[in-house]
Amino acid sequence: MNIATETLSTPDMYHLLVGGVTPRPIAWISTVSEEGVHNIAPYSFFTVVSVTPPVLSYTQVNPRTGDDKDTLRNLLHNHECVVHIVNTASLEKMNQSCASLTPEQSEFDFANIESVASQIVAPLSVADTPVRYECRLRDVIRIGEHAGAGSMVLLDVVSVFVADDLYQEGSIAQPALDSVGKMGGDFYSYTKDLKALSRP
Repeated sequence: MNIATETLSTPDMYHLLVGGVTPRPIAWISTVSEEGVHNIAPYSFFTVVSVTPPVLSYTQVNPRTGDDKDTLRNLLHNHECVVHIVNTASLEKMNQSCASLTPEQSEFDFANIESVASQIVAPLSVADTPVRYECRLRDVIRIGEHAGAGSMVLLDVVSVFVADDLYQEGSIAQPALDSVGKMGGDFYSYTKDLKALSRP
């Protein structure tokens, strides 16, 4: 079946995009608001943009209101965040942080997420995540202001945390990372069953 995109509603287009572009890594992003409320939320439109300088990106799909979500609003205020890599141990807490809370409520408190102070930036870090990147805002690229449009956020990485048992000879041990990917709908994928292929 071939489907012309101009015939699709925003929800239908969303389902076809997120159901096919899989699995997607999850950026679990903590920020702090102007009022001092610590926020954390997951984003699965997430990737590496550059190595030198080190830059990550995530994309906010604008909600029905067209307003920015708490994460981007906080980033535009203080320019700092922490990007956490989700593994099976943190999956349930991450899912709880998807709850629709008001800006005055903290997902750390709501989901009982244990936090620690970050090394360089002001937002809190999740204590037991295996890998996290402390970042500062580089740029926001707006595809549009309306609901369903994307806002791509570029983040400069200023510090990297890797759990001691995962850090091996300058790399992150992939079989032990146990990261989780996002599929379409409510589905997630696991990475326990890995296959290594040498490049030709």
